[in-house]
Amino acid sequence: IHTCVDTSGIFYRESNRAEYDELMKYTDLVMLDIKHIDDEEHKKLTAQSNKHILEFAEYLRDIGKDVWIRHVVVPGITLKEKPLHDLGYFLGGLTNLKALDVLPYHTMGIVKYEQLGMEYPLEGVEPATKEQAVWAKNIIFEGLKERLRDDNKKAPE
Repeated sequence: IHTCVDTSGIFYRESNRAEYDELMKYTDLVMLDIKHIDDEEHKKLTAQSNKHILEFAEYLRDIGKDVWIRHVVVPGITLKEKPLHDLGYFLGGLTNLKALDVLPYHTMGIVKYEQLGMEYPLEGVEPATKEQAVWAKNIIFEGLKERLRDDNKKAPE
């Protein structure tokens, strides 16, 4: 049986690593959402820091657990060249990276917010196109390749 954990990793802390170590014994793959690589922008988008999410990604690398990164491109928020490149540069340091999904933002969640009587935080944001997601993935890959080149330059001969 193949097991997969789909998470944002927001609850990872060094202080609860033993609990994660136990969970990872039974996990073959982690699908990890990274909403934004820039901490301040991540806080604006989610009201949370990305610090623990990125630490969790590095923890997964350190223990050699396969990871599949998912990133949603949101026009005007995450669909910007520098943060996409920076995300790729970070991902280039993950030797356990098995896959990358770059997904276009959609508005299908609006109904859930309406049913719960909650204000939709991305009200008025247009959905991203498949072409924008492809463009974003290419930028991410450029950052990833740059990291690999930089790491190869640093490697001892």
